[in-house]
Amino acid sequence: MSKKIISNNVKTAYDEFYKTHDEDWRMLGAKYKAQHIVDVCKGKQFNKVLEVGAGDGSILKILSDHDFAPELYAVEISDSGVAHIKGRNIKNLVSVQEFDGYKLPFEDDSFDLIILSHVLEHVEHERLLLREIKRVGKNVVIEVPIDYKTNVDKRIKHFLAYGHINVYTPTSLRYLLQTEGFEIRKDLNSIISPEVTRFNTFINQKKPETFVNKFKILATFAAKNTLIELSNKLKERLANAYTVLCTKTNRQADIF
Repeated sequence: MSKKIISNNVKTAYDEFYKTHDEDWRMLGAKYKAQHIVDVCKGKQFNKVLEVGAGDGSILKILSDHDFAPELYAVEISDSGVAHIKGRNIKNLVSVQEFDGYKLPFEDDSFDLIILSHVLEHVEHERLLLREIKRVGKNVVIEVPIDYKTNVDKRIKHFLAYGHINVYTPTSLRYLLQTEGFEIRKDLNSIISPEVTRFNTFINQKKPETFVNKFKILATFAAKNTLIELSNKLKERLANAYTVLCTKTNRQADIF
């Protein structure tokens, strides 16, 4: 695969992405993303783990602190991200490399587990990346934000501001994975915690920290939590993120 697969404007955008860095915000988000990985992998052990699109290394840092695996590896398209990962002095981190977004510099079946957390929504050619992950890893954990809602096409500018060029539902992600020969082992729907919403509302957005605003955050979370217990349909419809553990198979989609 050639480096030209990734568009120049995409590569440039991510090279500069971590030059301005909000450590508290990124570590807070990583705290929950890492917990979701641990949750879907409960009862399983992995020796060699690779994070693809490791960003600034915040998820790997938390997983390492909790002794998730004895050997951790990272690849990232952004040189500023690679610099952040190297600067974290992550325990058990064997190597971190910059890559072209598609070609993984490893042999077949090199890893027991590959992590792809909040990456697919940014990828121009998602099936190409999934096939490369299938080549290199035996299992994969994928988490995506659930951006797809009615009239999502009216919010293109909003999602592109976050680099989200793909939008998913839990169903559409499962369809994508199964048609690429992955078998779903365990999945998890999650909603944004009040802790994250408070930080985003009062610190990132600088809204007033009033009693009413605090109450709205807690009430919204409680209402969603109650509703998702009523049915799987509501659980998937109200989820903010979807996490899935898959095992690769030799199956390919039967087309026609």
